[in-house]
Amino acid sequence: MNTNELKEKFLTFFESKGHKRIPSAPLIPENDPTVLFTTAGMHPLVPFLMGQPHPLGKRLCDVQKCIRTGDIDETGDSFHHTFFEMLGNWSLGDYFKEEAITWSFEFLTSKEWLGLPLERLAFSCFAGDEDAPKDEESAGFWYALGVPKERLVFLPKKHNWWGPAGEYGPCGPDTEMFYWKLNDTPAPKEFDPDDDNWVEIWNNVFMQYEKTQEGFIPLKQQNVDTGMGVERVAAVLQGLEDNYRTEAFWQLIEKIQELSGKTYEEKTREMRIIADHIRAAVFVLSDGVVPSNLDQGYILRRFIRRSIRHGRTLGMNNFCKELGSLVMNMYEGQYEFGTKHICSELEKEEKKFLSTLEKGIREFERVASKMSEYNQTEISGKTAFLLFQSYGFPLEMTEELATERNMTVDTEKFHKHFKNHQEVSRQGAEQKFKGGLADAKEQTIRLHTATHLLNEALRKVLSPDIKQKGSNINAERLRFDFNFERKLTDEEKQAVEAEVNRLIQEGIPVERSEMSYDEAMNMGAQAEFGAKYPEVVSVYKIGDYSLELCGGPHVQNTKEIGVFKIKKEQSSAAGIRRIKAVVE
Repeated sequence: MNTNELKEKFLTFFESKGHKRIPSAPLIPENDPTVLFTTAGMHPLVPFLMGQPHPLGKRLCDVQKCIRTGDIDETGDSFHHTFFEMLGNWSLGDYFKEEAITWSFEFLTSKEWLGLPLERLAFSCFAGDEDAPKDEESAGFWYALGVPKERLVFLPKKHNWWGPAGEYGPCGPDTEMFYWKLNDTPAPKEFDPDDDNWVEIWNNVFMQYEKTQEGFIPLKQQNVDTGMGVERVAAVLQGLEDNYRTEAFWQLIEKIQELSGKTYEEKTREMRIIADHIRAAVFVLSDGVVPSNLDQGYILRRFIRRSIRHGRTLGMNNFCKELGSLVMNMYEGQYEFGTKHICSELEKEEKKFLSTLEKGIREFERVASKMSEYNQTEISGKTAFLLFQSYGFPLEMTEELATERNMTVDTEKFHKHFKNHQEVSRQGAEQKFKGGLADAKEQTIRLHTATHLLNEALRKVLSPDIKQKGSNINAERLRFDFNFERKLTDEEKQAVEAEVNRLIQEGIPVERSEMSYDEAMNMGAQAEFGAKYPEVVSVYKIGDYSLELCGGPHVQNTKEIGVFKIKKEQSSAAGIRRIKAVVE
């Protein structure tokens, strides 16, 4: 069974259980600014997990694009990936543990579906702690389905608890499913979760709690959030112990072998990293991110440059565009790509980095020559880190060059500098992205409603052709991107601000309704350009002024918003302007 067949089979199975398909959300979160990327299917659905009604009902299923930056350094083994597709089924206050576990078991073991043998499966449940009790209930459902007790273990929060995505939010215990990957060795009678031959293939999260400043409190609705990695499960179904031999990667590996003249067996780790990172880069680029030194752009740059560095060790140059085109061909018909834009950015970044790389090598030679004059043989951790930070030199590249000169590198000090750098970056990201609709603060909700008024005010004051190109909202400010070719004049900014405040003072009711996507479009509702929406959508109406597709939440009357003030207006990208504003 290939990846496309697996995805279709999963969605069909859950449709048979009353679920509605929803499209994949973008990799750049809209409703959860606490993370740089969508790392799991739950992030786009946080408002609905917190109680906001979903227009398609309480049972949903999807294939969600995900990026996990924490797996960058793990990439190179047989099963870690930075970009992956996640299968998910969702209960928003509907069914709970018994149905979720029973259906998981049916989908995994029934010959009508995946037909995996029970003797190669194992399971884990939450062991309990001071925040929540041991999950004997989930274990009981597994036992009732025929799971032997020696194949189920109870593990602590580190392993069997999910969420919240940020500091606070929905969370709960989970139960995980594992598959014995070795084909020539029978699975042991007892499940040892520390044995790497047991590969996690599915995770059912039971969102019973909300983490608050006061601690864990029961959610007003109990939710089910599941995740099954497409690439891992496809490898299992194809009898492979290496995910990179599935069709999700193998075409890329074959092309790398062709371009490099090396074999996968010779350069396994390098080829895995290139295939994974180029695939991830294409999907991040397709969601409008460009390489930079900040936020998502920084991660994207890391993906591309790490690929280039490993490609260089294989003797490849100017290969990113060709591999990127192959990724887009592999997913043709499943996702929309801006082919010209993606190829251009990959080509541009490769040329830029190769130039930087040469400068870095010259800088290394300068440092090494100076050290030789003083009979020094160890390159300091600070120097190694500066080479990494300024020229994109990974530690192993500095070590390779040092070895050629019979020198060593103070790796311990390098890792200290690198750890400090990561901590500063993390804190900066937390400050930039803290809060947001995921925490449903009153101030955030006021700002969210203000963006609807701002969107329409820009169309009234500047041009009816203006479309939303993205937004990011936290408790301190709103950020709104829109298409416009030039800087706004002071008079235009004042006019937009005055228009929004006029509507706020009018005290207009904010009304929510559900309708088909086509009906909403026929009524003239605004939608974010390029975003995908389900067949049935939530529409927010603010009098006769604004009609917009949105997941919410919002104030009930515009008077609750306060005084709207534009703090900054600037360029975001070519032909795209950005407004930052507050309400007081």
